[in-house]
Amino acid sequence: MSQTWDKDSTPEAFEPSFMDWLRILRRAVPLVTVTFGCLAILLIVRLIERPLFGLRRPVTPYITQFVCWSAFRIMGMGHRVRGDRMRVRGAIVANHASWLDIFALNAPQRVYFVAKSEVAGWAGIGWLARATGTVFIRRNPSEAIKQKLLFAARLAAGHRLLFFPEGTSSDSLRVLPFKPTLFAAFFEDGLREVMHIQPVTVNYTAPEGASSDFYGWWGDMDFAPHLLKTLAARKPGAVEITYHAPVAVRDFADRKMLAKAMEKAVRGGLTAKIPV
Repeated sequence: MSQTWDKDSTPEAFEPSFMDWLRILRRAVPLVTVTFGCLAILLIVRLIERPLFGLRRPVTPYITQFVCWSAFRIMGMGHRVRGDRMRVRGAIVANHASWLDIFALNAPQRVYFVAKSEVAGWAGIGWLARATGTVFIRRNPSEAIKQKLLFAARLAAGHRLLFFPEGTSSDSLRVLPFKPTLFAAFFEDGLREVMHIQPVTVNYTAPEGASSDFYGWWGDMDFAPHLLKTLAARKPGAVEITYHAPVAVRDFADRKMLAKAMEKAVRGGLTAKIPV
């Protein structure tokens, strides 16, 4: 199991005021309605989609994408995109700052997240992840062959896989070291020759007057208080997604060199460059 990252300073405790609760309710009701209403539609469509298309999902990813775009409108957060999305076959790697990353990265394009196997058992979140096609893996070098076959099947089905190589989320102000283990499967025969990796940087701008790590989610922070704090923001901030140039896996000698190159590209696009 991946170890969570923590920082020296303790995040401020959030105690909602009456006005905070009004903003929370005003945003939470439509957010829950859209999320779970569309989830119900997705599951119904998937009942038809799965026997006809198998791993391929020609319809349901659009439903997920609609929910993610809608979430930012409902929360009042800005969402900007820079750079060009990769057109060739491959995967995406990005820095991981918050649970909001799932919405932020799914909104601009249809992607399938790769998560540690423990996430599948998380209450609520695990169920949503399975419904939207998340790939669950064990971060163990001994399972590289198994993961390679899984990735190959997903890529053959036209899926764009997205990884968080840091292995945990941070305070959104830095990029943690990328774990090379996650890149091992890409160097297996059959994938190395065709795979491309696109580095992506996720940048958050905190609400006016809030601390710069407002949207970061790290250590033992609970999901519910963080969600309430996000919904209560009087003047919500924004997130910017930057797509960097993709690289061919075959151009790198090994997974460690590829991991370092991807980490450098992602960190280079981060607005707040705090050394790890």
